[in-house]
Amino acid sequence: MSISQTAPVSSGALWTGRVLSGLIILFMIFDGVIKLPPLDVVTQTMVPLGWPADVNVARLLGILGLISTALYALPRTSVLGAILLTGYLGGAIATNMRVGSPLFSHTLFGVYLGIILWGGLYLRDPRVRALIPFSR
Repeated sequence: MSISQTAPVSSGALWTGRVLSGLIILFMIFDGVIKLPPLDVVTQTMVPLGWPADVNVARLLGILGLISTALYALPRTSVLGAILLTGYLGGAIATNMRVGSPLFSHTLFGVYLGIILWGGLYLRDPRVRALIPFSR
């Protein structure tokens, strides 16, 4: 099925997708920006998760998250951004699982974000709807 054959999405679904994507973008901007300056609260929070209390590690994670988020926010590269953010969130899930964080509040938080991320993209992007067709 080509993109031109994809069933049109309603205005409400399109705006729901935009809002969901916007929430993910805002969250990920916050997550990335807070890791850029040398904040003790960021580096000290990383230690119980098995990461070194190193400003440069936090900064690198912040930059990777921000680049992936920027790609997700741009319509032309949104699918690539979603794939990269899925990997980023997968790392967060694995980290929380490895240290035995609570399942539903911490470990699966990345899964919840991933569902919102892909759901928003599915509703706003006909390329994704063509790739993953749900039949009625």
